Amino acid sequence: MANDASILCPTCQKRGAWLTQACGPFCSQRCKWVDLGKWLSEERVISEPLRPDHFEGYGELPPGEYLDDPGQDPYSRGGG
Repeated sequence: MANDASILCPTCQKRGAWLTQACGPFCSQRCKWVDLGKWLSEERVISEPLRPDHFEGYGELPPGEYLDDPGQDPYSRGGG
């Protein structure tokens, strides 16, 4: 696996290379739906205005099959 950075699933805290999967950063589709439910029920909220320093370090993430490619339109479906 080329991009095997090990991270924790935000829902269940299971460690794995989730960024390279379609459900990333979650370990499974189930964890992805659980997280969405928490946002929709307002159990999770953004507690303060976002600042540029909140995003530091994300530029160094390696591109993967399911990560954004800077040269590709993020709204196109295949082919770019």
